[in-house]
Amino acid sequence: MRIVIVDGMVGQKQIEIILSKLLPYSNPKLKLEEYSLDSKSAAKILSVAGMIYNDIIDKCVIDLGCGTGILAIGAALIGAKHVVGIDIDDESINIAKKNAREVAVEVDYLVGDIRLISSSFDTTLMNPPFGSWNRGIDIIFLMKALQISKVIYSLHKRSEKSREYLARKIASLGGKIEKIFELEIILPHTYTFHRKKKYYVKTDLYRIKTIT
Repeated sequence: MRIVIVDGMVGQKQIEIILSKLLPYSNPKLKLEEYSLDSKSAAKILSVAGMIYNDIIDKCVIDLGCGTGILAIGAALIGAKHVVGIDIDDESINIAKKNAREVAVEVDYLVGDIRLISSSFDTTLMNPPFGSWNRGIDIIFLMKALQISKVIYSLHKRSEKSREYLARKIASLGGKIEKIFELEIILPHTYTFHRKKKYYVKTDLYRIKTIT
């Protein structure tokens, strides 16, 4: 399956409908900060990367910490030339593979630590752990993304303190923040300590370019 493109544009709602049918985590792991990204937010990220900017169609794309594959599959649907998804959780990768088969797209999935990736890509898409349970893990993701790709789209929890911190870190790693898009993602009831059916979380989508 590939999303129909009309006059060079892909419908964000069309992407969202297809992604809403994908399977979520079956056994989310708190230590890995595994949460299913909602289809509306995923479609927005893909729309920004693929429509506002031309960073997906006919490009080599990698999804770092791909989880159940929503961003990787979305990139393939839009028309990426080659898509790779990597995650350290083999159970998540198995679901991601099933999701890709269900919507008939090709994604090369790998089980392993993102630090093992050495190939080059045009674009990195990622929804890294926020670092709530593993401090600094989001910076490890950013470091790797800047090493292997020209453009990065990365989702982070929103706050002025976080923006200032990430601006310093990204600059020190050889990146430049080109734009920040504000998103409100919906986290489903995932763990036993959750009291609500869903949570609304204010986040920032960063578009980052490597400085060459």
